[in-house]
This record gives sequence, C-alpha cells and structure tokens, in this order.
Amino acid sequence: MDLMTIGAFAGRTRLSPRALRRYDRLGLLAPARTDPDSGYRFYREDQVDTARLIGLLRRLDMPLPVIKDIVAKPPGQAAAAVGEYWAQAESVTAGRRALVSYIQARLTGADMTRYEIQTRAMPRRTLLAISRHLRADETDAFFGDAFARLRSAAPGVEGVAGCPFLVFYGEVSDDSDGPVELCRPVVPAGPVPADLQLRVEPAHEEVFIRLAMRDMGWPALAPAADALETWVRQQRREPAGALRQVLIADQRTAAPDTPVCDLSVPLR
Repeated sequence: MDLMTIGAFAGRTRLSPRALRRYDRLGLLAPARTDPDSGYRFYREDQVDTARLIGLLRRLDMPLPVIKDIVAKPPGQAAAAVGEYWAQAESVTAGRRALVSYIQARLTGADMTRYEIQTRAMPRRTLLAISRHLRADETDAFFGDAFARLRSAAPGVEGVAGCPFLVFYGEVSDDSDGPVELCRPVVPAGPVPADLQLRVEPAHEEVFIRLAMRDMGWPALAPAADALETWVRQQRREPAGALRQVLIADQRTAAPDTPVCDLSVPLR
C-alpha cells in the first residue's frame, strides 16, 4: 500500500500540515499510519476526497464537531445534513440582517414598523408556572419538558385568558440567561409538584400586539417590544410586570401568515 507523507498529502488536498495535525488530534481525519518512533504521519490516496470535503465544509464556517459527524455518514445522508446545516445558517443570517436594519433604524431615528396596538381586560387567574435561567441553546429542551409538565399538572382554562405565556425577566441569548418563566392558567385540582409554582394573578388590563409566525423570534420581536414600551410611556401607564409572549396558536404547524403570539405588557 503506497502512503504519502503529510507534506505530499497537504499538497494533494490543499490543506496545511498544521490543519491536518489538528484534524488528527480531534479524531476528524486520522492518518493511515503514524510512525511510532518519529511521529510522522502518512496518508492513503483514498483519504484525499475526505480531506478535501473537510476543507470545503470549513469554508462554510461549519464547526469541526459538525463536520466530524457529516464525514462519518453515507454520501446521501451527508448531503442531507449539509443542506440542513445551511438552511439553519441562512435562517441565522436572515435574523442578523433584520437585526442590522433594526439597529440602523434606532441609530438614525427612522420610522419603525407600525403595529396595531390593542388593550384588553384579563380576569383574575390561577397560574401554574415553572421558571429557569436559560441560554439560547437550552430553550427548546426546557420548553418541551415544561409544557408537558404544566399540562399534566392541572386542567386548563378556555379562551385567550387560558393561553399559556412566557414572561421574560431578562434577555435569553448566548450571553444572558433570562430568567424566563412559562405560565399556564389552570383550574386548581390538588397539590402540584414541588418545583412548580402556583399563584393567583389579580384581574388587570394588558396592552398587546398580535404577531404572525413570520415575526416570531428575536430580533424580529424587538420592534414590537419597543412599540409596546413607547405606547405605555406615551399613555402614561405603569407596567404591572415584565414583557410577555402569549401563545395563542401552535407554532409547530403554523404557516408564516398565521397569528401565533400576542406580545403583551400587563398594566396597573
């Protein structure tokens, strides 16, 4: 079996020896043979395509652990995984593009998006809640488990007043961990698990903006949150709590134009 030195392999693959040594340490692309005395690495001809694929994927800014998973898959599954990664990357880019426009509008004092701002009366309710300090990459796992636990703990309430809602006591991002609270209006039905909170919220008025699925997520929600804050200030009202996201529809099956959320602020 003919083997290439790391220098020859680097020339064939257009990767530097330094990169190849790093990929070896990470278990991403091990040499066919490593000399036990000198530590020199040697590679086979059939490793060239894998090395070139790694180099191409790195040009997408794909993290090395993701690349390691992709190169281990059969070609069809690997191609599908690349498509899934890029779809997610495009979604992130679109969100950042929206954030740039939002920042520019704030800096220049340009007109922000106009919303239909409404108010409504909310009755006295019993809330079952669970709260956590979370970063952005932990939210999906938390919400999946928390929704299931709140649904099983007590019967719910009908109508908009019975919709579950999120309360953001702080930003949830890679740097900030909230906290965030998931609340569900319920009909009390006995004791609840120790890590769930049961409390009564008095009747109040709230101001809200109804948003479609395409407007969900941050930074898409930021202009609406600013609009609510401006309305409260201009109307000389006093907030009774933090910003809320009232979940009026199932986002998992919603079309882009489907109303799924009321961004709201409770008022005193």
